[in-house]
Amino acid sequence: MNTYLILKTLHIISSVLLVGTGLGSAFYLFFANRSGSVAAQAVVGRLVVRADWWFTTPAVIVQPLTGIAMAHMAGWPITTPWLALSIALYLLAGACWLPVVAIQIRMARMAQAAHAAGTPLPAQYMRLQRWWEGLGYPAFIAMAVVFALMVNKPALWGG
Repeated sequence: MNTYLILKTLHIISSVLLVGTGLGSAFYLFFANRSGSVAAQAVVGRLVVRADWWFTTPAVIVQPLTGIAMAHMAGWPITTPWLALSIALYLLAGACWLPVVAIQIRMARMAQAAHAAGTPLPAQYMRLQRWWEGLGYPAFIAMAVVFALMVNKPALWGG
């Protein structure tokens, strides 16, 4: 297997980990938040934070490294329209993801504390939950469009 195919394999696996972990974590925390169970929110919140550190963060690093290396090897300038748009959308998703990480850490801590104390979640948890969800939707949509651009490599403006 040549270097390009190794990079491509790593790129695809990391994209699956990135989007799959994000979607799976979002699914479970979304529904745990609607369960009315502080215990469920505490457990799922802790695991979502863990999944971000173990799977999402390494994938976030591997994606641009392998992507830029493959583009260089294939002779595609970063200014190639589909590639430039993909990078912009990836950065948009990242700009949404970074605050989401901080938010879900705070949410997990609040849920753990409330569960340990046997108290309801504070009102601030619900405000954070709305921000967490609100930032998650554009990030997921951006990554779905990146997938479409990567697969189709469409001719866009000037391309």
